[in-house]
This record gives sequence, C-alpha cells and structure tokens, in this order.
Amino acid sequence: MNVIEPLLEEHRVIKKTLAVFKTEIEVIKEQQRVDSILIDMSIDFIRTYTDLVHHGKEENILFRELGKKPLSAEHSKIMNELLAEHKYSRSIVSRWMDITKRYFAGEDTSQEIIGCLQELTIFYPRHIMKENKHFFGPVLEYFTQEEQNKMIQEFEGFDGKILHWKYRKVESVMKERLANIRTGISLR
Repeated sequence: MNVIEPLLEEHRVIKKTLAVFKTEIEVIKEQQRVDSILIDMSIDFIRTYTDLVHHGKEENILFRELGKKPLSAEHSKIMNELLAEHKYSRSIVSRWMDITKRYFAGEDTSQEIIGCLQELTIFYPRHIMKENKHFFGPVLEYFTQEEQNKMIQEFEGFDGKILHWKYRKVESVMKERLANIRTGISLR
C-alpha cells in the first residue's frame, strides 16, 4: 500500500457525501425549510471527516513530511495552493455555521445555506481532482516505501486521536445539555 491510497479512499467518501448535499439543496428548495438534523450532520461531516481527519492528515503528516524534502517548484506551488484551498473551505464552513445558527434563531437564511452547500459541492470536486491528478501521484516519488509505511501508521493513529477527541466532546456537550434540561434552561 502507498501513503496516498487512504487519502484517495477518503476522497471517494467525500464525493459521495457531496452528492447527498446536492439532494439536500433540492429538498431545502422544495420544502422551503432547513432540516436541523440534516444540516447539523452535514456540517459535522465537513468539519470532522473532511477537515479534521482528511485535511488534518494531509497537513499534519503528508505535507509536513514533504516539507522535509527538496520539492520541485511545481510541487511546492501546488502544495501551497492546496493549503490555501483548505483555509478557503474552512471559511465557507465558518460562514455556513453562522448562517445556520441565524436560521434556527428565526432569520430566513435558507438561500444563504443553499449557497454554502452549492459552493462546497463546486469547490471540493475541483480540489480533489487537483490532489488526485496533479499532486498525489507525483509526490510519491519523494518517499521510500519505509517512509510511506511510517506515515500510514501515523494516519491510523491520527484517526484514533480525532475519533476519541470528537466523542469526548460529544459526551461533554450531552452532559451540559442534560444539566440545562434539568435546571429548566431553555434549549433550541
């Protein structure tokens, strides 16, 4: 196995979920409302799986290790573009979260929510294609199989850390929500 294969598999999962986002856009348009559970799950997917897990592996492991290599000018340029694109996607998600919060506070931001979903469904296929076609294959040449194996092991450890972090956070939020329910604090 090479170090790129797990990232390519994650790209397949992301692309499948983006197809679901397209259906979510249609449903919002048809129903003239945003489903709180679907939108929360969508935001969670992009924040946790796509950004923390996938981008996290790219930035904190693959790109870190590439930074130790004498990259060609082209590969260095593409890696910097990919980092900038990750930052851009985070800005979309941040805006999406704010717009969604305003929607559930009573402001009609459904069209803006649709806009964020559309922006992500356009952005990610292009970003993924750039990584798959112009970056991942060529950068494999910088690594020995032993170096790749070490990164794959680090990927697996990274996944476990994120998973444990997320569900410790979920447990904490659940406890807080239950405490608020018991004390009669209004929850939305």
